[in-house]
Amino acid sequence: MNTTASARPITRGLGAAADVLGKRVHGLAIANVAAQIGIIVTGGLVRLTESGLGCSDWPHCEPGAFTPEFHAEAGIHGFIEFGNRLLTFVLAIIALLLAIAIWRARPQFKWLGLVPGLGIIAQAVLGGIVVLLDLNPLLVGLHMFISAGLVWISVQIALRVRSAPRRVGRPMPALLGWSRALLMVVVVLGVLTTGAGPHSGDANATERLALDPAIIARVHAYAVVAYLAVLIWMILRVRADRSAGQRDEVRKAWVVVIVVTLAQGLIGVVQYFTGLPEVLVGAHMLGIGLLVAAQSAANYLLSSEQTTVRST
Repeated sequence: MNTTASARPITRGLGAAADVLGKRVHGLAIANVAAQIGIIVTGGLVRLTESGLGCSDWPHCEPGAFTPEFHAEAGIHGFIEFGNRLLTFVLAIIALLLAIAIWRARPQFKWLGLVPGLGIIAQAVLGGIVVLLDLNPLLVGLHMFISAGLVWISVQIALRVRSAPRRVGRPMPALLGWSRALLMVVVVLGVLTTGAGPHSGDANATERLALDPAIIARVHAYAVVAYLAVLIWMILRVRADRSAGQRDEVRKAWVVVIVVTLAQGLIGVVQYFTGLPEVLVGAHMLGIGLLVAAQSAANYLLSSEQTTVRST
């Protein structure tokens, strides 16, 4: 039997499937962004419902069982945590399909296309360690920070695969660099604020960061104000740049990032003065994903296509 000949239909079938995925590369990239933000929200739901240890083992939910079992004393916590783990598998499938699509349709970004999948693997391993160490707040914070990084990269991928136009005008690398740096500071301080707060993720996981919640929340707020100031400065710089073309997409970028930043700041202030209600904390978690996504898009779209500009 000619094994080469018998393998040809399989090879052709795989090639055809890859071609289909390649034609849907942009849709898959958008789905990946949505799923990366979604996992932040469901992770927040796990924390806010005190379901962080709903599954007491990893990769099993319970010793010897991958799925949760209902116990009156545990309630539905195991099912909430298990649902978050299932979403991780959905995210992994999307990342795999996206990687194949990029290799087929946008080979110049093929290595970048592997990052979401590799990040999910790292997150799964870290998530297991978090459970086995009873929700250590530093590791939980690292879990969140990596998720924010994956949202950033996923937005960059989505814009690159559809060749989104960049701004035409004078470069402003310093302002863009400051905005990226301050966003990172904002996210890190937000993670530390959460780690010092009351929402540990499990009623019995009482270990919190040895930080004064009021002080760290105030420092976090100052960082948000500094970040917003840089954004406003950057927008004024773009609008005053007469060498720039009128790109509607660029205008959308800074409008969205300002709106999301203001909304996130408002939610943060309200939740602080109302005792951190779970609904507002959950909205703030969604806001983190949206803020990182908006800043990532703005960073790409507002980066000038010109690397050097001659003075006139």
